[in-house]
Amino acid sequence: MITVTDSAKEYLKNALLTHSDDPDISLRLVAKPGGQLGFMLDRETEGDQVVEHKGTKVLLVGQELVPVVTGLILDARDTTEGSELFLSRE
Repeated sequence: MITVTDSAKEYLKNALLTHSDDPDISLRLVAKPGGQLGFMLDRETEGDQVVEHKGTKVLLVGQELVPVVTGLILDARDTTEGSELFLSRE
């Protein structure tokens, strides 16, 4: 499973609340062309790994992505352009 830091969880929660007020909607980690990862709004499905933050499901990871993201750390850092998400290896 991907490790998500507290600052990344807070970032994801804020992003989620900005784009949806439906409590059944979360951000799903998805594979994009060229080996990139991205996010989309989605509902939890059976088999998803779920990351929660303060009672909100902020990130869904489908079983097909678990082998890809295992050993990765998702973190949020402040930059000169605002807060951004970063992936790194454990």
